[in-house]
Amino acid sequence: MPRRTRRQRALLVGGAAAAMLASTLTAQSASAATDQGIVAPPDKIVIEIATVNGSGCRQGTAAIAVSPDNTAFTVTYSDYLAQVGLGAKPTDFRKNCQLNLIVHVPHGFTYAVASADYRGYARLQPGATAVQKASYYFQGSPDTASRSHPYAGPYDNNWQATDETDWGQLVWAPCGVKRNFNINTELRVNAGTSDPTRTNSFIAMDSTDGDIKTIYRLAWKECPA
Repeated sequence: MPRRTRRQRALLVGGAAAAMLASTLTAQSASAATDQGIVAPPDKIVIEIATVNGSGCRQGTAAIAVSPDNTAFTVTYSDYLAQVGLGAKPTDFRKNCQLNLIVHVPHGFTYAVASADYRGYARLQPGATAVQKASYYFQGSPDTASRSHPYAGPYDNNWQATDETDWGQLVWAPCGVKRNFNINTELRVNAGTSDPTRTNSFIAMDSTDGDIKTIYRLAWKECPA
């Protein structure tokens, strides 16, 4: 697959994807943002994908859209699935994706990821287990926020997980310094007591139907003068 140009990878605010994202954000989250004193900058932001690495987000299978009000962005995946058992390769039990993002922040503001919503589908046989993990950190910063969400079979349904951080514990981007933001996610399946020679268990964070996506909500504050 040909390498995308920098211009092609620049994801501007607007368009159908951003409109879809805006409709997804609930009134409850907007109210919570107001209560916490989050004031989004008036200027538009641009998010570029600097690098995408991992077995769960091969080139061309991840995309980003920013909401019109600058309070959230989504990442959609088209090939992010971990599985064990029939039809699975030995390495398919774990899939991961590391996004290295360049966030062009309006002058005088800094941001942090206040919460992240993950969605997908899982089918786990009795005795099988799965876990969804995520970590967040700024390039060059020792502060890393990590979360994990386990699932156990029997399970055959949609799943949703939310990572939330209290306002006082948010990790903010340094003011006046450009630091790439890294999001590292992982899906893992364990056959457990199920029989992988006769069954298949999987967990997916997949958006081929245009309905399943990951939403990251941003908190904003003004930098010191």
